[in-house]
Amino acid sequence: MPIHDWTRVKAGIFHDFHHGWVEEIKRALNAGVLPPDYYALAEQKAVGFGPDVLTLQGIRPDDEEEPAGTPPTAGGIGVLQAKPQARIVEESDMSLYRRKQSTVTVRHVSDDRVVALVEVVSPSNKNNRNGLRAFIEKAAELLDKGIHLLVLDLHAPGKRDQHGIHGAIWEYIEDESHAQPPDKPLTMVAYETGTMVTAYVEPVAVGDVLPDMPLFLVPGGHVLVPLEKTYLAAWEGVPARWRKVIDPPAD
Repeated sequence: MPIHDWTRVKAGIFHDFHHGWVEEIKRALNAGVLPPDYYALAEQKAVGFGPDVLTLQGIRPDDEEEPAGTPPTAGGIGVLQAKPQARIVEESDMSLYRRKQSTVTVRHVSDDRVVALVEVVSPSNKNNRNGLRAFIEKAAELLDKGIHLLVLDLHAPGKRDQHGIHGAIWEYIEDESHAQPPDKPLTMVAYETGTMVTAYVEPVAVGDVLPDMPLFLVPGGHVLVPLEKTYLAAWEGVPARWRKVIDPPAD
């Protein structure tokens, strides 16, 4: 199903769809995409950042915590060791960011290790300066702490993020601009963090089919999140009254 034009409706309608998509992504991750020692929770909190899906690595059965960066066990679709394909790949050593950051500790009430976050960008993340800056700063802090991110933005750049949400994040951590293709203004971006931060960027547009995107669990190891499949499942939950507005029938 092609990506819809969500500017046809007010933010509250997208917010309702947002919740449905988050639930479908969480369900897909827990239904075999993630290896058995990982699990996903919806709408948790991490250092003030409100991730939509939080991916955690459980403690070993003997209750001994594994060292940070322990590779996932095989299972489900598994962790793909090869580098993912992406239209744009960018790298940063985070050195510029570290010179201006403060210390942040990432914790979760379950005591299991947070390894990755998925965030579906809402209009409220971008419609005011403070909201956008808070989003960017928390994303950078999490990357610096070794938390991998997958950011999904179905909203076109505005005056506060003229090069898209990835462009805003990249400029903050790297002091380097990112050129968003004008014909592909929407952004799917996966961040792999380790000694370097690597961004795998897929620019898309209204009418495109969503690509599956990598979600890194360890440096060099990722699973593929089925975005098109989960988007379609969430779309089925949108009330018919609003589906006709968002996706009007052809003349």
